Amino acid sequence: MSTLGWIAATSLLGGVLSVAFAGLFALTARAAWVPMLVSYAIGALLGAAFLEILPHAFEGAMSVRNVAATILAGIFGFFILEKLVLWRHCHVEDCDVHDQHAAAHDHGRSGMLILIGDSFHNFCDGILIAAAFMENTQLGIVTAMAIIAHEIPQEVGDFLILLHSGYSRTRAFLLNLLSSFAMLAGGLLAYFALRSLQDWVQGILALAAASMIYVAVADLIPGLHKRPELKATLSQSILIALGVGSIWLVGHFTRQWGG
Repeated sequence: MSTLGWIAATSLLGGVLSVAFAGLFALTARAAWVPMLVSYAIGALLGAAFLEILPHAFEGAMSVRNVAATILAGIFGFFILEKLVLWRHCHVEDCDVHDQHAAAHDHGRSGMLILIGDSFHNFCDGILIAAAFMENTQLGIVTAMAIIAHEIPQEVGDFLILLHSGYSRTRAFLLNLLSSFAMLAGGLLAYFALRSLQDWVQGILALAAASMIYVAVADLIPGLHKRPELKATLSQSILIALGVGSIWLVGHFTRQWGG
């Protein structure tokens, strides 16, 4: 399959699969599985960032220092972006950081914001997938897998917020599905743009790694600390290890497959 074919297939499949699984969990009252998905997603994100994306970003870079600086700038940029999102949620209403999700359940006011934010996120994910596939197919597959693993629990949360905002189940599912096509749009646009801007690929890979590290460490891991009991910690650790291990296995077998 051509690089463009891989980008189109994984971007489309990734978006549709994440929404489909999210809808299944939400509609069948299996949202209790979300914490398990989150733990696995943490491992997949960190595994993809440290075992696959960063090595390729450093190996193909003209300057290792510039790549490292891009990762640092990306983490800082995602911190600022998240602060702006939190401010947008809370500056009108009296809420704090720990209650942001409760504040989002505002009977309709947050629904459109969630959809716009999710579409932009999906669009950026498509760009990251395209950049990875343009480096090589193996890296693209691993990156797409990590993004899908992260997207499922996020889409479950978005789906539930839309329901709490007054959307029907059918409308919430269809709007989330429509939003998922932004991943395909981002992947296709990035493919044609990056073909003439090959020097940008390493920088985008560095930003992809920064995004995955930030989401895992700043957004997802703190939630796991709300359950400090030994049994929960053991379960979380095993699932994180499984996430890392699955990325290693996919990388290993795709390298073997690619010769």
